[in-house]
Amino acid sequence: MKTALTIAGSDSCGGAGIQADIKTMTMNGVYAMSAITALTAQNTTGIRAIREISPEFLKEQLDAVFEDIFPDAVKVGMVSSEKLICTIADRLKYYKASNVVIDPVMASTGGSSLIKTGAIDTLINELFPIAALVTPNIPEAEVISEMTVESTDDMILAAKSIGNAYGCSVLLKGGHRINDANDLLYSNGEIYWFKGNRIDNPNTHGTGCTLSSAIAANLAKGYCLKESVQRAKEYISGAIGANLNLGKGLGPLKHNFDLVSYFSEEK
Repeated sequence: MKTALTIAGSDSCGGAGIQADIKTMTMNGVYAMSAITALTAQNTTGIRAIREISPEFLKEQLDAVFEDIFPDAVKVGMVSSEKLICTIADRLKYYKASNVVIDPVMASTGGSSLIKTGAIDTLINELFPIAALVTPNIPEAEVISEMTVESTDDMILAAKSIGNAYGCSVLLKGGHRINDANDLLYSNGEIYWFKGNRIDNPNTHGTGCTLSSAIAANLAKGYCLKESVQRAKEYISGAIGANLNLGKGLGPLKHNFDLVSYFSEEK
């Protein structure tokens, strides 16, 4: 069985972060493992508190995984400080990790900041060069590329700027700000568009985590980058379209929308 590791923060509400990643990887057919960068106290209405893991303990988690069950792909999500980012970069380089997907998380769906300002440059300079793919949304791409992105042409310019500067492929997520749900992949000098339909569902907590984890899972299974993105797009559309409605705020996706099993049946 193929394996994937998620390196991210824990979401006590289960809609994003480590919990969303593990659900997504499992539903996409790989064995999921985790290394936690931070504990969060949060629900669908927002984040109440964050407790960062020490760099020493994060290193122990990563070593424990790589020394025993070597992952076929790695997804990196929420990492809030320079020391943690450097720890991740050091371990991924040491173990020569492959199929590394970086989701440069800077804010939650509800708008809470999830990375210290000084750590953004470290994230970009340390992790992007070892990534197979980075998956910024529009606001994140603007920070990384130092460009204003207001059109599809701007998306192309920003994706090229990021990819050429750091030698990685870039999946720039359009979202509702520019288009319905069309994402742009820039890889090996080529541009690919992945069309998506707007789904009338405000419950989109953890969409970025879910998409990047699904891509990592498919890379682990041996799909090429384009196929992995396409399959991940189809998966996330199904998870949003299932219209799960939990909580009082921006609710989570239904990660198990495609689960048909005797053990999943309701009474």
